[in-house]
Amino acid sequence: MNTLPSYRLGKNDRLKSRKQIQQLFASGKALQQDSIRLIYLVDEGKGGIRAGVSVSTRYFKRAVDRNRIKRLMREAYRLQRHQLEWNQEEKELHLFWIYQGREMPDYALVYEAIGKSIVRLKKKWA
Repeated sequence: MNTLPSYRLGKNDRLKSRKQIQQLFASGKALQQDSIRLIYLVDEGKGGIRAGVSVSTRYFKRAVDRNRIKRLMREAYRLQRHQLEWNQEEKELHLFWIYQGREMPDYALVYEAIGKSIVRLKKKWA
């Protein structure tokens, strides 16, 4: 039987720890793809990939708009994360996407930008 990749984005796949997020911003590396910035860090841990998303209140004052953009970003990541193929047991990959555009994006734009940033991140390892 052919097994499909798991598209679930569970609690253990999300980057929530304040300590880990501060470490990510302090010593992580960044990629810019269109209006989305990816900050990443390889850290000691249980293994796996943890991801988070954020939208600035500077350009989107209403929480409804910020939440919509975050939902779009999480969904785009959820559908494309199987491309990362992280196999290191002793290391954890922390990812954090920040939307820096000034206009409300559509899903196609977000999906393409997240996909391109994942491809660029894979090229860094190869």
